Amino acid sequence: MNDTLIIPAEKSSFSSKQLPRLGFLGVGWIGRNRMEVIAKSGLAEIAAICDTSPDILQQSLVLAPQARTVSNYDELLSADIDGVVIATPSAQHAEQSLRALERGLPVFCQKPLGRNANETRSVVEAAKKSDRLLGVDLAYRYTAALQAIYSVVSSGELDEIYAVNLVFHNAYGPDKEWFYDRSRSGGGCVMDLGIHLIDAALWMLGFPAVGRVNSRLSRQGRQLDRQSNAVEDYAAAQIETAAGTILNMQCSWRLSVGQDCIIAAEFFGSRGGVAFRNVNGSFYDFVAERYEGTKRIPLVSPPDDWPGRAALEWVKRLQADEHFDIRNDELVRVAEVLEAIYQSR
Repeated sequence: MNDTLIIPAEKSSFSSKQLPRLGFLGVGWIGRNRMEVIAKSGLAEIAAICDTSPDILQQSLVLAPQARTVSNYDELLSADIDGVVIATPSAQHAEQSLRALERGLPVFCQKPLGRNANETRSVVEAAKKSDRLLGVDLAYRYTAALQAIYSVVSSGELDEIYAVNLVFHNAYGPDKEWFYDRSRSGGGCVMDLGIHLIDAALWMLGFPAVGRVNSRLSRQGRQLDRQSNAVEDYAAAQIETAAGTILNMQCSWRLSVGQDCIIAAEFFGSRGGVAFRNVNGSFYDFVAERYEGTKRIPLVSPPDDWPGRAALEWVKRLQADEHFDIRNDELVRVAEVLEAIYQSR
């Protein structure tokens, strides 16, 4: 990513003829998609695969027939691999990432890295201690549209950003029952969708200090009890940075929005604004626009083959033998804001 600071490695572990050998933990829909993208890239070898479902495990071999299948995580960690790609239920992310990092294996994990700030912090600290590359699949950062508005915002062309609008409404809900159990998921639509919005906004603004956070979380239209193990399906939050920038966020599952989803992020300064938004309810097609008064100036339009791009970037960095990235602290900053949203309700 832009302006990433890396602790330099002493020397590369991979020759031009040797590809990183990866182990995949969890190859359901999202895990299999990331494995397919990496396999097609030719940048790494799919060496070992682990999943609790024998049927899913066999389906994955169509993409990587040469891969070894293993029955449990211990076997995967003991295989001859150079890194682990994790796509399991959220409650397992932190522990599984810690176990790999403590074995000296780089990790690429689905979001959230942890169900709360403490879990996230523990994984980042483990990556720092082991000096191993850690990546999290915050995929929207890697879309051409979000990259385009990042370039505008970070250039200062809009002057200081004083207002941000963030929206992610999904007309559906997750199809796995663990998403609806707070002890296993860490939260509902905020943890599932809001994490992308908060990450994008803080990244755009250079990860400023955050001051006040106010939120209201509800389930089926009724305010959610803080002590409940149920999760929110609608959330609204206002976040104020120490510099006075106001972020307004809304996210939801199963909201009747007249299309599959609404995804948008708008940033306003005294010299105009920029926007990232989906097209016609698509989960995959995005535009970037610049606002000047009543004018909209196109910056980026579809198509953009972005799914899996975050994983490919991690593989490229792994192949270059990059180690711990000090910007992994940003993962903790995002987790802290999410935690504040849950605690302020």
